[in-house]
Amino acid sequence: MAAEQMADRGKEPGQVTPTATPGAVPPAVPTGPAAEPPVPPARPLDAIDRDILRILQTDGRASIRSVAERVHVSRANAYARINRLVEDGVIRGFGARVDHERAGQGASAYITLKIVQNSWRTVREQLQALPGATHIALVSGDFDVLLLVHTPDNRALRELVLTRIQSIPEVLSTRTLLVFEETDLGPRPDRPAELA
Repeated sequence: MAAEQMADRGKEPGQVTPTATPGAVPPAVPTGPAAEPPVPPARPLDAIDRDILRILQTDGRASIRSVAERVHVSRANAYARINRLVEDGVIRGFGARVDHERAGQGASAYITLKIVQNSWRTVREQLQALPGATHIALVSGDFDVLLLVHTPDNRALRELVLTRIQSIPEVLSTRTLLVFEETDLGPRPDRPAELA
């Protein structure tokens, strides 16, 4: 799978790289689903950045003032640091941790998929569109993709697997692992620091 990412960046056989002409308009950059947004280089995190991340992982609704007071910096400094963490892609978003069963999604499962070689991007797009899909990972080992889904009941789960996932042409096989009970291990004050 990693070779696919490298191959996608290469040229087609026999393709000639155009030379730049002074004053010429550069060619358009491809956009849309096939284009991956550029990832900025990672900047090192210091102890204050890590403390800010711990606070926001525990309480994504914490105010800038509260964060600043807890890490002992000015509000302007805390605001700038949080913005930088967002711009650098360290913080990917802010959201709520949901109890899926209480939210009406009583059936959860991890689904493993074997897929056609070099089809990860195509499969990922289709899996992202599935109702109840909450986590998708390209992995190594006996299968290629690990998908976590939450559905209202086992009937909806069966329909999702048999009708939606197995109808994706690039999916060779699936295995469904029902989740009987799950525990969210998000950051808590009584647990050791993950980001130290």
